[in-house]
Amino acid sequence: MQENDYIHVADGVVPAVCPLDCPDTCGLLLHKEKGRIVKVTGNPDHPITRGAICNKVRHMAERVYHPERLLYPMRRTGPKGEGKFERISWDEAIREITDRYKDLIRQNGPESILPYSFYGNMGILSVDGMDRRFFNALGASRLEQTICNAAGNAGWVATMGFNGGTVPEETEHAELFIVWGGNIVSTAMHQVVMAEKARKRGARIIVIDVHRNRTAQWGDWFIPLFPGTDAALALGMMHVLFERGLTDEAFMAQYTTGHEQLREHVKAYTPDKVSAITGVPAEDIIRLAEMYGQSGSAYIHIGNGLQHHDNGGMNVRAITCLPAVTGQWKRRGGGAARSNSGYAKLNSAALERPDLRPDDGVRSINMNRIGAALMEADPPIRSLFVYCSNPLVVAPDTEQVERGFAREDLFTVVHDLFMTDTARYADIVLPAASSFEGTDIYTSYWHQYVQLQEPVIERIGESKTNVELFAMLGRAMGFDERIFSETEEEMIRRALDYPSNPYLQGVTWDGLKEQRFVKLDMTSYTRYLDELGTPSGRIELYSAALERSGLPPLPAYIPLVEGYDGERRPGPLERYPLMFISSPNHHFLNSTFANVDKHQKLERGPQLQMHPADARERGIEDGDMVTVWNDRGKIEMPAKVSDLMLPGTVISQGLWWGNQDRPQRVNVLTPDRLSDMGKGATFFSATVDVKRQ
Repeated sequence: MQENDYIHVADGVVPAVCPLDCPDTCGLLLHKEKGRIVKVTGNPDHPITRGAICNKVRHMAERVYHPERLLYPMRRTGPKGEGKFERISWDEAIREITDRYKDLIRQNGPESILPYSFYGNMGILSVDGMDRRFFNALGASRLEQTICNAAGNAGWVATMGFNGGTVPEETEHAELFIVWGGNIVSTAMHQVVMAEKARKRGARIIVIDVHRNRTAQWGDWFIPLFPGTDAALALGMMHVLFERGLTDEAFMAQYTTGHEQLREHVKAYTPDKVSAITGVPAEDIIRLAEMYGQSGSAYIHIGNGLQHHDNGGMNVRAITCLPAVTGQWKRRGGGAARSNSGYAKLNSAALERPDLRPDDGVRSINMNRIGAALMEADPPIRSLFVYCSNPLVVAPDTEQVERGFAREDLFTVVHDLFMTDTARYADIVLPAASSFEGTDIYTSYWHQYVQLQEPVIERIGESKTNVELFAMLGRAMGFDERIFSETEEEMIRRALDYPSNPYLQGVTWDGLKEQRFVKLDMTSYTRYLDELGTPSGRIELYSAALERSGLPPLPAYIPLVEGYDGERRPGPLERYPLMFISSPNHHFLNSTFANVDKHQKLERGPQLQMHPADARERGIEDGDMVTVWNDRGKIEMPAKVSDLMLPGTVISQGLWWGNQDRPQRVNVLTPDRLSDMGKGATFFSATVDVKRQ
């Protein structure tokens, strides 16, 4: 594994990349003294992030040098979940894993082994490289990685055909800036910077969300709505736009299909009807639609929250139709974006080597249903290999997940920086290197820069990168020596060699080595509307593909399985009358940083935000300890009585680890149902009740 001279800088400042699952993918500068990172700042030369970073990254050194970092491989010695382990060597760990895998393959077939990973580290080689090669060559079951953005991406692509929208620099020119379902002050700070530039030019900022979070407080107009009713609001806006002649007929005729069907379809979504569904006053729906339709250029930033519902794909699809109906795509600063990852699509086949798989018909397991899969899959899952994820905190229906991980006949390996809730159930725990200890490349799902990270500090303990670990395992299993001995440089060169993506033209290993970040070739962006990739080649307001899959071909509002939309419906709400939203907090990123003292103190601990009307009904006052429960489980935390949401909705922010002093794993309450599109997570489609202790 090759190293750069940065690792040998004992005292000085070296470049780096933020590895967190965040759209900003910031350029960093690491300040070193005596070989250790003592300070993290932003890189002012980065064209997008320009030296500004969040507190999460600013304190990254405390995570890298955390006293609880795993330092060497360990084998379990006590009951699963108890956290008792003994130190072993890397040779012993590799031998035990490969011996067990060979036995499992002989006795149960390779499908009995399942990898479980996500993007705890956004480095391409870390999560889409040597690890994929290993499990492909093994013939293991596939993991459907749909816990985060699958529903939203599916809804967007069904309409637009390409996983990319308005690029960041253009949004500075919007005259109306709508943040829909995203707390960007906490999760996309540089988009806030660009929105502020638009605001200084006279733009108005509208925030649509279920919670008056930091972003809603920053905006000019906050529109609260009931969870999971976003599609209804978008359809109500379209009703007004068509009725009042605020559409762009020429744009729709040239660039869309189905606009006439949509015109008739939305007549049913009157402001009064939509108001009853969403909780948004009818006059506000009309005002919002008029502001949008009359704007010289309007941009919609579509967040993650609204897709984490049973109807998450349709929520995003409905919103995605708005710029097409009004022709915003032709106006500077206009349009929308949900993810821009399509622009930086790499040569995944060269990285992951799916051709190594002995049987392409192997089964797939959805990561959102890992608890059910561990308990019910037939044939059973006999081994899990977890890396870059902490499923006992992040996966839904946590109590079922925990029962699955507690199976004594399940051989579990966890590769992580810390003894997480998940690692406590492992048979073998392996120490992972931080992103600053290895070589990787980073793309962004927001801006258009590819970045290179090379080692800047020596390894902590005996930690290894994912590339090193899975290369060792591949060679120990007897797989092709050449494939499992490639250097990071060779893998990166292969990933960038992808003529099918014109945006990658000019992005090279040599350029990254010299400049650290290289911009994609955005020449093709000028032909965006002509190269959408939908079956019709146009923006599909009417989707025949969705119709064939059994979904409505036009955007539609479909009530949640558990949900509240202005009227109490029979079913789950009779027993659990409150919608429960477990949104991100400001100082964690999912479960990352939840074990760092400084971040814990900044967040002060979990709490349940309740509307005063809901609190009065239950005799709850601010600060009371409450129990939050449904059929899946229960949690306990103090109540925070406030009017930051509509009645009928309760909010708990942050994913706290369960092995802390006050265990509060909120996902014990969330369902493992899958969304309407993309088999995504439905975290926010949960109902609960609350009582005072």
